[in-house]
Amino acid sequence: MHISGRGISKGTGKGLLLVSPAPISFLSGVDPESGVIVEKGHPLQGTSIAGKVLAFPYGKGSTVGSYVLYALSRNGHAPAAIINTEAEAIIATGAIIGQIPMIDRISVPLARLKDSVPVTVDGEQGGMDYDGELKDAAPGPAA
Repeated sequence: MHISGRGISKGTGKGLLLVSPAPISFLSGVDPESGVIVEKGHPLQGTSIAGKVLAFPYGKGSTVGSYVLYALSRNGHAPAAIINTEAEAIIATGAIIGQIPMIDRISVPLARLKDSVPVTVDGEQGGMDYDGELKDAAPGPAA
């Protein structure tokens, strides 16, 4: 299934999807030497992002987070691609300098994406190919 979005950082990234319901801080939230999320209490604490297509709502924290993404790339522990609900400058800059393909504003809510589904992100065209089923949509308020 093709899911449209907006291209942020050029390139193509393939891998298994890793979805975070919470924002991620790369400064002190991700170990640049291993690619493991170390932020206490984060839903993905202890999980490696290396080689995964990392989907999360948006980044948080210091501008130094951009350099952590760059360090992850240089150390071979960066995500294969990044998907955000809405890109912001810290994550976009880190993806660009780290040459990590990135998209945002996808046509499907992040909450409908499943972990471990193979995906291909196209940062040039701004979309992704999703090779799996979506989660059911959350029910709306009762009428």
